[in-house]
Amino acid sequence: MTSYSFRCKDIGMDCGFETKADSMESLMPKITQHAREAHKMNEISEELKKKVSAAIKTMH
Repeated sequence: MTSYSFRCKDIGMDCGFETKADSMESLMPKITQHAREAHKMNEISEELKKKVSAAIKTMH
């Protein structure tokens, strides 16, 4: 089964946040919630979305 992971450090943030999920659809809300709560980001720019998507790792 494929799963997905993301770490804030992988996009240059000084943050230890890491998360995993079984699908991209369930991973993105976790990342968005973390960005709002920990980094006070109410809006996520297209540029940041692209950075986040590029940093998501696929695990088999």
